[in-house]
Amino acid sequence: MSELLIRQFPCLSDNYGFLVHDPDSGETATIDTPDADRILSEAEKAGWSITQIWNTHHHFDHAGGNEAVQAVTGAKIVAPSYDRHRIPGITMEVEDGDVVSLGSHKAKVLYTPGHTMGHVCYHLPMDGLAFVGDTLFALGCGRLFEGTPAEMWHSLSRLAALPDETRIYCAHEYTEANARFALSVDPDNHDLQVYAAMVEGERARGEPTVPTTIAAEKAANPFLRPNDPAIRARLQMVDDDDEDVFAEIRRRKDSF
Repeated sequence: MSELLIRQFPCLSDNYGFLVHDPDSGETATIDTPDADRILSEAEKAGWSITQIWNTHHHFDHAGGNEAVQAVTGAKIVAPSYDRHRIPGITMEVEDGDVVSLGSHKAKVLYTPGHTMGHVCYHLPMDGLAFVGDTLFALGCGRLFEGTPAEMWHSLSRLAALPDETRIYCAHEYTEANARFALSVDPDNHDLQVYAAMVEGERARGEPTVPTTIAAEKAANPFLRPNDPAIRARLQMVDDDDEDVFAEIRRRKDSF
């Protein structure tokens, strides 16, 4: 089984587009459709034919290009069943635990409500990678537009339980701003300090900060660390439940 090829490129103001290509079968999936023209152009440059669209959630900067890409390529659209009335052109509805295939590569669907109520992620365990949409970001997490803090904390906990080496492809370049906030609630974390300095250098050179890894996020991302004694002490929440500490971190980020 050949290794998957991933083509990553900026879209819109701060989105990333991802094309995932299986050389053996010739199949290519686009993860969401933030910008149909850019996605089709990148596929043409690579010489790849898009056969599938894997949607993470219904927001326009993730599913707004579905019909345009499908019209050109005839691609199958895989999307969460919860969003059947909010995502155009779905041909395959998926729920938690379902498996979707790209050639012989298998992706397990993880239901991760919080950012939206229908959000899903796609974990390819044999390939050591996951496409997480707007649930988990490098040094951050998605804003809670539809779900509760408890739901989002449960979703993030599921992602944190993936193998440490899992490469995480999140959908936006938010890391520099996320690092500034993370340092405000966890300023003495050496791993975070090193991560933030690395991000500053990458962005100064115009380089992406995505993908990240589960290990890096568990060490430095405050949204995965509500049980950390230093964060709890700083928030004066030493005896609170993890989900309550998470909710306070999210509340502070919303107004940071």
